[in-house]
Amino acid sequence: GEVITKDMGISDVIQKYPDLVPVFISHGLGCIGCAMAQFESIEQGAAAHGMDIEALMKDLNEVAKDM
Repeated sequence: GEVITKDMGISDVIQKYPDLVPVFISHGLGCIGCAMAQFESIEQGAAAHGMDIEALMKDLNEVAKDM
C-alpha cells in the first residue's frame, strides 16, 4: 500500500484502509465515526487526543503495507 502520512485525513485513510480502524482505536482514537474525525488530519487527531504520533504512524504503515 501507499505510505500513510500524518497530514492525511483520518476519514480518507479509513475509507481506503478500513482495516486500520483497530490501529486508531488501540492508540486511543475511538471516535472514528465522529464529526471531528471527518475533517481532522491524523496529526490533528493525534494531538487532540494526546497520542504518540510517531508510534501511531509506524503502526498504521506496518498494517497498510500488507494491504
